Order: sequence, then structure tokens, then C-alpha cells
Amino acid sequence: MKIVIINYGAGNIQSIKFAMKRLGYEAVLSDDPEEIKAADKVIFPGVGEASSAMRKLRASGLDILVPQLKQPVLGICLGMQLMCNSSEEGDTKGLGIFDTDVVRFNHGVKVPQIGWNQIESLKSPLFKEVDEKEYIYLVHSYYVPVMAQTVAQSNYGVEYSTALHKDNFYGTQFHPEKSSTVGEQILRNFLEM
Repeated sequence: MKIVIINYGAGNIQSIKFAMKRLGYEAVLSDDPEEIKAADKVIFPGVGEASSAMRKLRASGLDILVPQLKQPVLGICLGMQLMCNSSEEGDTKGLGIFDTDVVRFNHGVKVPQIGWNQIESLKSPLFKEVDEKEYIYLVHSYYVPVMAQTVAQSNYGVEYSTALHKDNFYGTQFHPEKSSTVGEQILRNFLEM
């Protein structure tokens, strides 16, 4: 199986590569459109600030490529947020895969949310053999409200989406590569789709 991690200069790439290796897979880091299109599975990582990440995607033409991909694609953290219509962070226009907007936490909670939180309302093959109320690891100041494409959610002053799914596109607000055995199971489920 060919797994490609999209390289656009915004990502937690080494820990994702290590997680793949622990599961028995090799992942290739690439910004080459042909290589990305030829992958069996694509991981779209992201750590950082939305507007600068989108600038990097636009500069390389990956903003056009990613929404056209036909194989399973997993957006992680900022990667998931960039797959939405827009983000309040830097007033950023996103890729428009998920029909929702990313907003900033403002419910009297400490921002960013850093640490472990429970996931619930699991509604995707991504969560096969994952129990309700399992703990996953998050680091974020912005969130996706619960909406039609929400397949997992958490509460941090407000109920919000911790995972999204539409067609061949999946997104996790949390970092499965840092979420212990639960995160490894979620990555394994994605790779085995």
C-alpha cells in the first residue's frame, strides 16, 4: 500500500511517520501532485496557523489537487480545519470539502485546549473497535461546530466536532498519532478502509 503524507511545510510529520511505522507501514512525504494522486491513502497533516498554511497550499497548487482526490484522505488537526469552507483564524478561505466554518473557542475556557478529552457519538468506520468516551489528544484554539458531517464530538465549553466524514474525506481535530493505542486503532482503521 502506498501512503503519502502531503508535504506543504505545515505538519506534525515525523510523529505521523513514526505512527505509520509502528503499524507496519512506510509513509512517503511528498508535494508532487502525481505521487499524491497515485497514493492508496493520503494523510493531510497540519500544525500551525490557517492563513499561512493556505498560502503554502495555494503556492504549490495543492489547494486545487486535494479536493479532487478520489482515494481515502485523512486531514489531521489544522489539516481537517483547512478542509472546511473557512476559518476565523486569519480570516482564511478553506478548501470547501466540509460545508462548515471553523470558529474560535470563546466560551470562558482556556485557549488553546491542550491535552486529553473524551470522544463520543462515534459514527464512522474510522472508529471501528473504539469505545465511546475514549480519550484522545488535542491542541487547538479553533473548532468546527457540530454539523451534519460530524462523526465524533467532544465538549470543551461547547459541543464541537472532533471528527468529520464526507465521501472519501475524513478529518480528525485530534492527533491520532499522539493518542496512544486509541489513536493507533483509528489510524489502522483508516489504512484498512
